[in-house]
Amino acid sequence: MFGISDLISLIISAFIILPAVVFLREMGYIIISWLFGVREPRITIGSGPRIIKLGMVDIRKYYHVYSWFSYDELKYENKFAYICMYSGPILINLFFGLTINFLIANGWAEEYKTFWDRFVFYAFYYVLFDAVPMITFNGKPNNGMIIYQMIRYGKRIDSAKEPFLPATSDVEKEYQEYMKESEEIKKQHKEEKP
Repeated sequence: MFGISDLISLIISAFIILPAVVFLREMGYIIISWLFGVREPRITIGSGPRIIKLGMVDIRKYYHVYSWFSYDELKYENKFAYICMYSGPILINLFFGLTINFLIANGWAEEYKTFWDRFVFYAFYYVLFDAVPMITFNGKPNNGMIIYQMIRYGKRIDSAKEPFLPATSDVEKEYQEYMKESEEIKKQHKEEKP
């Protein structure tokens, strides 16, 4: 039966553990891309209006699971660089998942075992859905499919028109347009009210 303690666990999982795992996943892109001379990197967490932007981290108001990494260019662009960069999220979640799982198995943080078990679960969840090659619902390949295509064909092959990792300057431009449209809609609603 689903009780109060289950509700509290769900809230902790949804609003603490999952965002932390998502943030780590996106940091995998950052860490690897630094090795290849990334310019203008940004991690965007969520969608909608911006809550805060601190350096390269842009936190939005809605739906924290929707997140992405963007950059303007890489200094060293080649097939190996892209394979490494798309492997970054897989490797960082695998590393943290295995490390925390090992620590739990050896008696670490026993009083917080449920919290860390869920952290490991979500880390491996992202590893699974990042590593197994597939096309996502919007027609874009996941990281596993991009890595597979880069190894097999030497390039990304899919029907998506826009780049998998958008340029940071394009993301900022889209955000500013979105906010301008939102303000115009709010203004229209105020004018319509008696």
